[in-house]
Amino acid sequence: MTKLEMTETIMAAKKSSGLGWEAISEKVGLGSVFLTSACLGMNSLKPEPADKLCEVLGLDAAVSEALQAFPNKKWDQIVPTDPLIYRLYEVVGVYGETIKEIVGEKFGDGIMSAIDFSMDIDKEENPAGDRVVITMNGKFLPYKSW
Repeated sequence: MTKLEMTETIMAAKKSSGLGWEAISEKVGLGSVFLTSACLGMNSLKPEPADKLCEVLGLDAAVSEALQAFPNKKWDQIVPTDPLIYRLYEVVGVYGETIKEIVGEKFGDGIMSAIDFSMDIDKEENPAGDRVVITMNGKFLPYKSW
């Protein structure tokens, strides 16, 4: 089973179950952002959570094996057209250099890890319109000299 077939199978099972990502992630015991990214093929799962996800959604062992396979971490290199994804693309385009500058001042020359990393997405209720709160937490990795 390919990662694409895995994702299509999981999405169909999720829809049939009526469960949201938060509910599924609680049953599996992982963060909803990470679990969702693994189900979309951008990360892999260890055997125990992969099997648990399949148990929760009633999926067979082929899906668990695909979830455990290494991801490609590859995406289209064109400008996204989905409005939500485009906004994130726009945020990085507008604020990416600013983020880099401030991280450089606070930490030095390096990068934020996307491996030793976590992300949370929360809803902040606001009378002027609910707010999306995205928190990224990645280990700083300094470039080394040799």
